Amino acid sequence: MEYYRAMRINNVTTAIFSRSGEILYLVEGSREAVLIDTCLGVGHLKEYVAGLTNKPLTVLLTHGHVDHAMGAPEFEKVYMSPADRKLYQDHCPMEVRLGYLESQLGEAAKEIPAQDFVPPCPDYGFLELKDGMVFDLGDFHVEAYSLPGHTAGSFVFLIREYRILISGDACNNATFLFDKEALSVEEYRENLAAFQEKMEGKYRRVFLSHRMVEGGEDCIREAIELCGDIMRGDTDDVPFRFLDMEACLAKRVNQYFEREDRKFANIVYRKDHIFKK
Repeated sequence: MEYYRAMRINNVTTAIFSRSGEILYLVEGSREAVLIDTCLGVGHLKEYVAGLTNKPLTVLLTHGHVDHAMGAPEFEKVYMSPADRKLYQDHCPMEVRLGYLESQLGEAAKEIPAQDFVPPCPDYGFLELKDGMVFDLGDFHVEAYSLPGHTAGSFVFLIREYRILISGDACNNATFLFDKEALSVEEYRENLAAFQEKMEGKYRRVFLSHRMVEGGEDCIREAIELCGDIMRGDTDDVPFRFLDMEACLAKRVNQYFEREDRKFANIVYRKDHIFKK
C-alpha cells in the first residue's frame, strides 16, 4: 500500500501527504534537512523520506498526538516538548492508532499489514525541544517556538529566511481545544497574543498539517479575535463531533469547511472549557 506522496512547494520545502490525511514537511538546506512530524508510525516513513533526501536528518514534532508523533521511533534524532511526553505515551498503544486510522480510512485501515507499523515505543528518548531553538540547515534556518493551546507542548516552526510559518495544529481552520490535554480558550488567547507580538512581520505564509497546505496569513490574528468572540458568547456554536467527543465549532462553515464570513481561523471548543480555572 502506498501510504505517502510528496509535492514540492518551493526549492527547500516538500509537503508529504499521508493516506490518512496528515501533512508532514521536509525542509532541506545545503547541509542538513529537517522533517516536521512523523504521522501515525505506519508506511515506512523513514524509508520514504530517504528517497527524497540523503542529507543528515533532524525530526521536529509539532506535538505529541497520535497522528503527528507515532513515527518518531523510526528516527535517531527527534525533538519534542517534554510537556507532551505523557500525551505521546498515552497515544502509543496500537489500539489507539488503529482506532484513529479506522476513523479516517474506514475499512481500508484493515488492509494495512502489521509489518507496516512502527512498534509502540513509549520510552523513546526524545531530545528536548525548547522555545527559541534554531536549527541551521546550511544556508537558512528553522526556528522553534512554543505555542500551547491545542496541547500543552504544541510548537510551530519558522523557516526564517523564507518567511514561512509551519503551524502544525497550533492554529488552523479547526483548532481543537476540546480534548482533556487542551488549554482553555482564555489561556490559548493569551499565548496567541504573546506569540503574535513576538513574530510580527517575520512570516507571510502559513502551512498547515491537515486538509490543505496553506492557510490564511492572518490566521493567528483571526484566532485571537475569535477567542475573544468565544469569551463574549458571540459565536455560532455549530455542533461538532470527533470520534466519541462532542464540542462546538465557533463559526459556521460551508460545505468546503470555509467560514461563511470569509475569515480563515476557526476553533472547536467546549463551553465548560472557555475560561481559566
